[in-house]
Amino acid sequence: MSKNKNNSDDLIAHIISGIEDVKGKEINLLDLRELENTVCDYFIICEGTSNTQVNAIVSSIQKKVSKAIKDKPWHVEGENNGEWVLMDYVNVVVHVFQKHIREYYDIEGLWGDAKTTVIETNY
Repeated sequence: MSKNKNNSDDLIAHIISGIEDVKGKEINLLDLRELENTVCDYFIICEGTSNTQVNAIVSSIQKKVSKAIKDKPWHVEGENNGEWVLMDYVNVVVHVFQKHIREYYDIEGLWGDAKTTVIETNY
């Protein structure tokens, strides 16, 4: 079910670009491929400052990915409250949080063995 690495790289690049377009914060890429019993190859985790920004990030990602590579999420969950939205692109899962919810669930801590790349932003 996993797509090849080049497709993942393109998808990841467009997701990150979508996050950056609306100034999403604290972007981390977790590479889960070396871990056992994972549900996907990568997590992308970021945060917005409000439910409005969280939803704007989700919308931006969907538009960017759809336009660039004609892909759409298999499943999206959490859009109603805008505190934690999960976007499932099968081999890449995106978590868009508000800061307090991100700290509470600590996804990075739960997947502490994953190789983590911090995406630097210029804003």
